[in-house]
Amino acid sequence: MGEVSLQEAIQQFLNQSKLKQRVQALEIKDVWEELMGKTIAKYTDDIKLINQQLIITTNVAPLKQELLYQKEKIRNRINELFNEHAVKEVIIK
Repeated sequence: MGEVSLQEAIQQFLNQSKLKQRVQALEIKDVWEELMGKTIAKYTDDIKLINQQLIITTNVAPLKQELLYQKEKIRNRINELFNEHAVKEVIIK
């Protein structure tokens, strides 16, 4: 049996389990302000990652409109963060 680092073992476990998207969603929440700026982060109510769909919730109508224009940019930034195609679609609610 080959030797595997703890980080590699955790990564393999996450890739095989359904926890991976939950962990990625938490990571997105942690860096959301850095990715999108203080104002957007302040008025973002929730962020979820379900079946490669990033669901962003806000009750601020102008912010919803702004996020709708930036959907592609958000998807690209998140995918760059994970170095993979973690998000296929961005949904604004």
